[in-house]
Amino acid sequence: MIIPFKELPIETLNNLIESFILREGTDYGEDDFSLNDKISHIKTQLNQGDVVIVYSELHESINIMPKATFQQNQNEFE
Repeated sequence: MIIPFKELPIETLNNLIESFILREGTDYGEDDFSLNDKISHIKTQLNQGDVVIVYSELHESINIMPKATFQQNQNEFE
């Protein structure tokens, strides 16, 4: 199930994104970005619809993933 990120309180959204960044160890190449820069980057992707916040009842977890990946594997997240 997709969680509408615009309905989340800003603090909750920021914490969720920060947790995702720290958990995933996202790689931004040779450049070094601050945590705030990375949060901003994820928010941009959310606003553009490139990534979505997904809740999985099966795994009882929340994750951020590319929208195309969610659509291909939607049955795993219901």
